[in-house]
This record gives sequence, structure tokens and C-alpha cells, in this order.
Amino acid sequence: MRISRKAEYALRALFLLAGARPDRPVGATEIARREGIPEKFLDQVLLALRREGWLESRRGVGGGWVLARSADDITVGEVLRALDGPLAPLPCAQSGAAGEAGVRQCGCPHPRDCTLRAVMGELAREMSERLDGLSLAAAREQAGAAAEVSFDI
Repeated sequence: MRISRKAEYALRALFLLAGARPDRPVGATEIARREGIPEKFLDQVLLALRREGWLESRRGVGGGWVLARSADDITVGEVLRALDGPLAPLPCAQSGAAGEAGVRQCGCPHPRDCTLRAVMGELAREMSERLDGLSLAAAREQAGAAAEVSFDI
């Protein structure tokens, strides 16, 4: 499974904001600079994240972006699903594609006993379980990220 550039940039921005102080909004220009993301594309990504309820924007001097929810309450799985759709390597392996629906989506000549569908379905379940259990805060911790990112000059 490949994630889109939009989902990659979204997660990078969310991870950065998860490490920022909630009382110190981070501007899009700063996020773009630190993460090497084109600012015009980042603006679209940040707006999508705000629509999903994960970000809030603060206007005025010292304004910028902050997490709308705790980094412990936003999972990597929900972000990927919202931006890229189901977490499945094949359409017939989606969690909602079990039974007859999955059989109809299967492109092989033996959809009812398709080994590839069974293997990819199990992979999709394991991947969903893992990513749905991985919060932004836990991902930063696992990666050894600093507890807080400083944006002071």
C-alpha cells in the first residue's frame, strides 16, 4: 500500500504540531520550511485537516495552526483513511468487502476461494488494527521525537 503525497504531508504536519506547545500556534510557512513541503500544497492539506476537525487556525499576530484535539486522540489510521480511503492493498481486501461484496470486487477467476484475497484481507486487518491503535503522540514517542518542538527565535 502506498500513501498519497497529501497524506504524507498531512501526517508530517500533524506530527510536528503534536510536538508544539498548544499555546503557541505554528504558521504554515514555518511548517513548510521545517518539513520541506511546498507551502501552496501545504495550505490545501492544512485546510483538509481543519475540515476533519484535527486542526484549528488562530488568526492575528502570533497566529498559525494548533491541534484541535489531543495528539493522544488522533490516530494515524484515521488520518490515512480520511485522506486516502480504505487501508487495503486490494479493493476486495477492504474490511467492508467481506462476503459477497468482496467476492464481487475480486478480479481473479476463483473469487470465492481466492488465496490472494484472503492474504491481503488479513494484511489489511492487521494494518488497520496497528494504525488505528497508533496515536500521533505514540508515533512521535516511538520515533524518539523530542517531547516538544521549540519555535522560539
